[in-house]
Amino acid sequence: MSVNKLERWYNLNFEKRLKGRRILFVDIDPLILSLSSKFKKEILGYSENNIPIYKISVGTGKVKILTWSQMHGNESTGTKALFDLFHFFEDDSVEIKKITELILSNCTLEFIVLLNPDGAIQFTRENAIKIDLNRDAVAQKAIESRLLRSTLENLNPKFCFNLHDQRSIFNVKGSQNPATISFLAPSEDIQRTLTTGRKQTMSVIVAMNSFLQQIIPNHIGRYTDEFYPTATGDNFQKLGHNTILIEAGHFKNDYERDITRKFNFYALLKGLFYIATSKNYINYKPYFNIPNNEKKFLDIIYKNVTIKENNIEHTKDIGIQYRFKVENNKLIRYKHIEKTGDLTNYYTYNYVNKENLKLKDLKLSNS
Repeated sequence: MSVNKLERWYNLNFEKRLKGRRILFVDIDPLILSLSSKFKKEILGYSENNIPIYKISVGTGKVKILTWSQMHGNESTGTKALFDLFHFFEDDSVEIKKITELILSNCTLEFIVLLNPDGAIQFTRENAIKIDLNRDAVAQKAIESRLLRSTLENLNPKFCFNLHDQRSIFNVKGSQNPATISFLAPSEDIQRTLTTGRKQTMSVIVAMNSFLQQIIPNHIGRYTDEFYPTATGDNFQKLGHNTILIEAGHFKNDYERDITRKFNFYALLKGLFYIATSKNYINYKPYFNIPNNEKKFLDIIYKNVTIKENNIEHTKDIGIQYRFKVENNKLIRYKHIEKTGDLTNYYTYNYVNKENLKLKDLKLSNS
């Protein structure tokens, strides 16, 4: 399917009932129940606060693939993209069916949508008992971590997609662009050994990157492959389940991540199609040509702000990163001072000259 045709399909058919950064169980529950009989819907279990956690299954093929979203409650872009993908699988038009039938006849897909519903309510990474599920793969102290692991063991997937969001501070190295999508083939050990499994994972990422470069060139980065002994992706990769990490990031004027979700959907669809139609996974070397992420993008840069230190006034640049918190059951965005000093080597879409303005006049909060 051409990029232009896919763009047209998406603009007409994405899941319009999901929008914004804070996606809760009450938002997705009616959408899950309305899915057709093509999908099997099952409650895997319940969160620490007794909210249902669903698994959705579709397809009959030999290649098994497990995907989960929102293991960090405040990272919802992947959840929105999954429901866009479900719409794609529901489409019975001739052109779409050619694609979906290839995927679903060759693959069995299982999706855990919103693994951390308690964290979603508070818009936090952690679950209700303050555990980061992405660092709980070994200890498995959280109910949600155990549900994910039992699903992995029952399905025994060849591939996994681990869907996250990254902060807007990430840019593509060598570019002023934010890293709108970043990929990672997790390491299996501290030496970052290039195992057969990692090569296969990288090959899928190469296909997804090639497709996205046609749509958002120079907005795709590569996340650090430093080994984290307790991380989910690293451990699943080590267990023989090729795990593709997708980090959804910033796009211009898209603080709700309602544009980025489209690119997340494209990446997922391309990845699934590549897995469904590939007989081998040997095209891994271009993975290393994907630029690394850097932390040089800021939401606002205030230039030449007057700061008084030790009774001496001088000027500095102030770099702002937006942060989010829940107040009165609403998600609030506020400005946080991320960097100060000479920010000449940092990037933003929003430069503001504040010459002769004092820091206190900016009325910033770091709470």
